[in-house]
Amino acid sequence: MTMRAGSLAGLLLCWLALLLLSLLLRPLLPVDENRYIGVAWEMWQRGDFLVPWLNGEPYSHKPPLFFWLIHAGWWLFGVNEWWPRSVAALVSLAVLPAVSYLAGLLWPQDRAMRRLVPWILFGFIFWAAFYSWLQIDMLMVLFTVVAMVGVVRASQGHPAGWLVTGLAIGLGVLSKGPVVLLHVLPAALLAPFWIDAQARPSWWSWYAGVLASVVSGAAIALAWALPAASAGGEAYAQAILWGQTADRVVNSFAHAQPWWWYLPWLPLLAAPWILLPWLWRDLFSWPRETGTRFCLTWLLTVLVLASAISGKQAKYLLPVLPAIALLVAHAVTYRQQTAVTQRPWLPALFMLLAGVALAVLPQRLETAPWLAGISPVWGMLLAVPALALLLLRNPGTSACIHRLVYLSVAAVAIVQLALFPAAGPAYDLRQAGQVIARAQSDGRAVANIGKYHGQFHFPGRLRQRLVPLRREDAYGWSVGHPDGLLVAYYDGPAPVHPDVLHAQAYRGGGLAIWPGHTVVDAPEVLP
Repeated sequence: MTMRAGSLAGLLLCWLALLLLSLLLRPLLPVDENRYIGVAWEMWQRGDFLVPWLNGEPYSHKPPLFFWLIHAGWWLFGVNEWWPRSVAALVSLAVLPAVSYLAGLLWPQDRAMRRLVPWILFGFIFWAAFYSWLQIDMLMVLFTVVAMVGVVRASQGHPAGWLVTGLAIGLGVLSKGPVVLLHVLPAALLAPFWIDAQARPSWWSWYAGVLASVVSGAAIALAWALPAASAGGEAYAQAILWGQTADRVVNSFAHAQPWWWYLPWLPLLAAPWILLPWLWRDLFSWPRETGTRFCLTWLLTVLVLASAISGKQAKYLLPVLPAIALLVAHAVTYRQQTAVTQRPWLPALFMLLAGVALAVLPQRLETAPWLAGISPVWGMLLAVPALALLLLRNPGTSACIHRLVYLSVAAVAIVQLALFPAAGPAYDLRQAGQVIARAQSDGRAVANIGKYHGQFHFPGRLRQRLVPLRREDAYGWSVGHPDGLLVAYYDGPAPVHPDVLHAQAYRGGGLAIWPGHTVVDAPEVLP
């Protein structure tokens, strides 16, 4: 182990505390969480573990590895909700020793850094707030770090490192597609910039190793993709073998953003460590050893390439957080155990402003009715860790990092306690899913106005598809299916009507389930 037992126990307690809060306080959130667990459920109840399915059709947007991990837990524990919601958190836990091992390869003489870097990675506000969500991105982080371990091992004269990189690329493709190459290949291809001159390999053999790792990764991915393409049909084959990757890169059909979109997100992604001026004071005086050059190459090239790609979300940058964590850990250990003379006023101010926003904005915003249920007391409580940062006696650099992680975890916990109980009813689709399930078991057709993301499939354990409808087709469908059910969404509260089968606040508006004959008799209930 590269972390001391006490240090490891503290980190595990932080991880477990935030995971349990997430499991206990919030429901599955539409659309992504409900969609991914819905895909896993439909594969499970069909008994088809080759092709992902969503609402009766092959689902080409994501490969199957994440869904297989959900199935593995269901096979062991039975179908439940807690296991799928724990998968990403368990993967995030595996990332911590992986990045510690990578630190040991890059800075073999710095044992303190190996113990510290998992704390720094977990201490990113974005990481701590995100890792317990039912999302696939943590798999991409894990396999990126493992691939980088292979690249560094190969640079140190161990050709077997390319086997590790190839395996990681293959599993990364099975997680989120060929986008894993964006995170791995730049550092490998730009090896002349970070490998020391006296340790440089034959570049012919180096790039042959890069090619071999890509080929072996492709072979792993194609072992699934080719049979799946044959089983899923022509449209599915076209989507998984070309369409999903090419369309997202050139002209994203989802999350399209301008090239500069990541720039304002970077300070938030790097918080709280970017808010410590003393940490970066000596940035330009660091020795430019292999580890520093490697991490900067990894970080900067991915940022440039990700900015050039059409589709963008903040979570897409999660795989570069280990590179930032390594640089931060190096900065900390470079300063040794010297006392921190500067108060952490920037993180304290950041936390204090977040508390003010949490106390004031929910009472002012009108974007969702549930915001009014957030007590200003929670925002005031955020001032406690902010004041603690300012009032506690300054320790050495390493102890300061641990303290800041604990306080950041406390801040994330306070925000969760504030938001989730108030927002939960507007995102909980279990009752709506049960209404739909009963109707389908009675042989009644159910339609959904707008694109259906699978949000009711797992909450209702549905075994039949919902018919997606355009708004202008809803009335005609109801005429043809007077005994059917129609799911409608509203910008505000759903209309009050005695025949409504289910109505609830939904996200920032409302949701209602109507009998078809009610829509025929009272078309004004349609959105």
